[in-house]
Amino acid sequence: MIFDFYHRHFREYHKKTFSADMSSLLMPLVRRLDSKKAKVLDIGCGSGRDLLWLKQQGFRVTGFEGSPGLAELAGKNAECKVICDDFEQYDFSRLAADAVLLTGSLVHVPHERFEQTFRNIMQALKSKGHALVSLKEGTGERTDHHGRVFYLWQDETLRKIFSDNGFSVLKYFRQASQIGTDEIWLAYILEKTF
Repeated sequence: MIFDFYHRHFREYHKKTFSADMSSLLMPLVRRLDSKKAKVLDIGCGSGRDLLWLKQQGFRVTGFEGSPGLAELAGKNAECKVICDDFEQYDFSRLAADAVLLTGSLVHVPHERFEQTFRNIMQALKSKGHALVSLKEGTGERTDHHGRVFYLWQDETLRKIFSDNGFSVLKYFRQASQIGTDEIWLAYILEKTF
């Protein structure tokens, strides 16, 4: 199972990802938020790297992570609350965030479950709230040497899903991986239109 990797190898994953500078990805979202009041929910927060950076910018942050080991590390690194649960099953309507961060968080969600999973998570977002979503570019799927399956996306497919679920794209950019792979990421700043 894919998520077994993050349960077993959470320290290795933390070491590989925590030092990456993601400020260029996060700044387009941050510019749209009030740092004195905004609540940011980081789904799939991993090591807590982005939680810590956002907290240092003055935001009120909460993490969400499926791996207990990573959730514990993220909570310690960012000194904030981290919910440990399954984001495909969790009732996000109980939360109220001004912004939701999905930086690579949905890469393992199969194409046929993506829209429902996205819709479920976005219940946490307030009306007119913002989201940052990043996914790997490509077609089909790819399996790495750890056995993890990554689902790849095209821009026009994602734009339709976002539009169909009440989101407008405020900014779009393509970016090379920040951790030394040759992958291209598609990133979107979204606004909830209702």
